[in-house]
Amino acid sequence: MTPKRFSNPFHGVVDMITEMNRISDTMSSIETSQAGERERGFADAWSPPTDILARGRDLVIRCEVPGVYEEDVSVSLNHGILTISGERRRDEDDVVYYSSERFMGTFRREISLPDGVGEKDVEASYGEGLLEVVVHGAANQRVPKRINISRRKRT
Repeated sequence: MTPKRFSNPFHGVVDMITEMNRISDTMSSIETSQAGERERGFADAWSPPTDILARGRDLVIRCEVPGVYEEDVSVSLNHGILTISGERRRDEDDVVYYSSERFMGTFRREISLPDGVGEKDVEASYGEGLLEVVVHGAANQRVPKRINISRRKRT
């Protein structure tokens, strides 16, 4: 018997502390004229703005990735985790940037899906800088359950 897996619908979404550290690093690199020169690794890859919504019975995930070529975007499903990854590439080497505010390099988003979702349930499309992933029949399974919070007595 397989153990029941509890899934967090927002697994992999960058938390506030990580994002604040990234902003701090970016500001430091701007002050030292090193903006955009540091390679970003898996742990600090930039994270494209993402919406997760229900459209009828379907779960819809939309990622804004303007300036990323279709062949540089990947969508995969492994053990109930939908992974959206890719890379925004810099221009040719002979280009000199006077200002660089867009994130470059690799990006990655991971979203936990409900149990039982398979590859046949997932459909992805890309156009005009917007990646849309539709997970058929998964929206009704993602309604959060409210947990009552009791007041703890001080000891």
